[in-house]
Amino acid sequence: MVSIGLPGGAVARIRFAVSCLWEVATSVRVLRDAGDHAVHLPWATRVRPRLVDAGLIPARTAPLGPAGAGTARGGLLWQLIPARPHYLPDFLTPAPEGLTPDLDTELATLLATPAEAVRADLDDYPGRDAPEVRHLYADPADGLRRLADEIVRYWRIALAPDWARIRLLLDAEVHHRARRLAADGAAGLLNDLHRQVRWEGETLAIAQQHCTAADLPDGNGLVLIPSVFVWPSVASVPARPAPQLAYPARGIATLWETPRQAPGSLAAVLGRGRARVLAEMRSPVSTTELARRTGLSAGGVSQHLAVLRAAGLVATHRTGRTVLNSRTTVAEALLSVAG
Repeated sequence: MVSIGLPGGAVARIRFAVSCLWEVATSVRVLRDAGDHAVHLPWATRVRPRLVDAGLIPARTAPLGPAGAGTARGGLLWQLIPARPHYLPDFLTPAPEGLTPDLDTELATLLATPAEAVRADLDDYPGRDAPEVRHLYADPADGLRRLADEIVRYWRIALAPDWARIRLLLDAEVHHRARRLAADGAAGLLNDLHRQVRWEGETLAIAQQHCTAADLPDGNGLVLIPSVFVWPSVASVPARPAPQLAYPARGIATLWETPRQAPGSLAAVLGRGRARVLAEMRSPVSTTELARRTGLSAGGVSQHLAVLRAAGLVATHRTGRTVLNSRTTVAEALLSVAG
C-alpha cells in the first residue's frame, strides 16, 4: 500500500498529462508477460517479431526475477523493465511537462537525469546485475544516451504505427476526467480512477506492491497519467516534486478490435453507412479514425456525422486540435434496442 498525503493545497494542483515514455515502459511490461495483459495480445503478437529482429527484445522471454535472472539479454530498455509488480526505476518515467509532450521532449528530460538519481533508483532495482544495467550504473550519461537511442527505435517499431489511435483514446480520457472533476470535485475524480485507488480525508491510498512513499506535503501537486498499457493495474512514482499516478484509460478493450457490423435493423432505419459509423463510436473518436475503422472515406464519414448530429444521435467536442465525436444517450438507447 502506498499512502500519499494529499491536502487541499495539493488537490488544487492536480493535472493530467499524456506521456510517451509511460506508454513505452508499460508496453515493455506487456511484452514480458502478455498473458497478464490479455486485452493487448493482438498488439503484442503483431510487434514482438519485429522487436526480436531489431535486437530490442529476446526471442524467448520470461518475467524478470531477482538479480536479472530468467531471460535472455535483450537490450538495455528490456533489461531495465521487469514484469509487474516488480519495481520500475523511477527515472524511466519523468513527470511530463505540459499536457501532451512529444517523445523528443520527454527524452530530453530523461537525458538530463542526474547521475545520482539514476544510481539511487538502480540500487533498488532487482535486475541491476544485468550487463547493460551495470554499464548504466557505472556511466549514467553514456548509458542514458544508449537508452534514449533504444527507446526511439522501440517507438518506431512498436508504438508509432498505432500512436494516432492510442493518442485519441487518451485525449478522450482526459476530456472525460476533466469534466468529472468539474462536476464532482476531487473526490469524485480520484475515487473513480481505479479499484486500487482511494482518496479519503487528506490521504490518497494506492494498493500497490513493491512501492513505498512518504507523504506528499501541501503545496505539491499530482500528475494523473491515463495509460493504455498499464492495464489492468496502476503504477505510481511518488518522488518529489511531481508525484505521478498512471491508471488505465477507459475504452482500452476496444482499442485492438476489428470493425464490427452494425445491427441489421438499425441499418434498415439509418442506412448502412450511418449505422456502421454509429456502431464504431464506442468511445469519443475523430472523423479520421472513424474512416479507418469503417473503410469509408473521410468525406463520407463527415456527411454521415452531419446527419447523425442533426438527428441528435452524435455530439461533437474539441480536445486541443482534435475534434472528437461521441454517441448521445439517445443513440446508446437506439443501439441497445437494435442490438
